[in-house]
Amino acid sequence: MTEPNPPRVLITGAASGLGAALASAWEGRGATVLRTDRSASAGVFRLDVTSDADWAAARDHVEQAWGGLDVLVNNAGIAGGGRLDVAGLDEWQRLVDINLLGAVRGTAVFTPVFKRQGSGRVVNVASLAGLVHPAGMGGYNATKAAMVALTETTGHELASHGVRAHVVCPSYFRTNLMSAVEGRDTALQAVMARLVADAPLGPDEIAGAVLEAIDRDEELILPDPAAMAAYRLKLADRASYDVVMRAQARRLDEIAEDRS
Repeated sequence: MTEPNPPRVLITGAASGLGAALASAWEGRGATVLRTDRSASAGVFRLDVTSDADWAAARDHVEQAWGGLDVLVNNAGIAGGGRLDVAGLDEWQRLVDINLLGAVRGTAVFTPVFKRQGSGRVVNVASLAGLVHPAGMGGYNATKAAMVALTETTGHELASHGVRAHVVCPSYFRTNLMSAVEGRDTALQAVMARLVADAPLGPDEIAGAVLEAIDRDEELILPDPAAMAAYRLKLADRASYDVVMRAQARRLDEIAEDRS
C-alpha cells in the first residue's frame, strides 16, 4: 500500500484524551489532521459518530479540502457496562450505538473513498476489554470485542483494494473517559475510576506506541505492557486467566455489598 507522506488523517473523539494525543502525534510527524468530536470547538470539526448526516458531511469536507483520506481513526467511544443483573438494556444500546456502530458508520462511509484511491488505513481504537473480558463489563466488553472482529473483517474485505486495518487494544491508562460515564452499576464505576487514576501511562505514551506499531504494520496493537501481559496470560494459561477473572468478579460483588 502506498500513501502520501505526510498522510491525511481523520480522527473521531479528538477533542481530548487519546484522540487528541493521536492527533498531536500525527501532526508532530507533519500529517494533515482533521480533529473531529461531537462538540465542535476551535480547531475541531463537529462529528457525532451516531449521525449518518455528520459522517456524510465529514466525508464531503475531506474530499473537497484534501481530495481524499489516507487514515481513518475510529477513536470515539464511551466507558460503561455493569453487572448482568444491574445494567439496563438502555445502557447496552448506548454502548453499541457509540462504541460499535460509530465505527461501522465511519468505515462504511469512507470505504468507497479508499476503494477509488486504491489505498487507505482504518485504525479502530478498541480496548484490552475486546480481548480480555472482566466481570461486570458485559456491554463494554461486547462492543470492544465486536470492534476487534470488525477490524479483522475490514482488513480481509479491503485488502485487494490496498487498504490496511489495525485495532488498538490498550489496558487502563490515564484519561478523562470516566468523566462522562453513565450507568446504574456504581460499584463497577468506582473500580474503573480507580484503575484509570492509578494507571502508569497517559494518552501521549499510548499514542506514541500506536504510531510505532502502525509503522511496523501490526494489525493487533497492544500498546502497553499491562495489555500485553494480560492477553498473553489468556493465550498461554487459560486456567490461570480464569482464576484471576473470577477472583475479580467476587471482589466486585464484595465492593457492591459494602456500598449497599
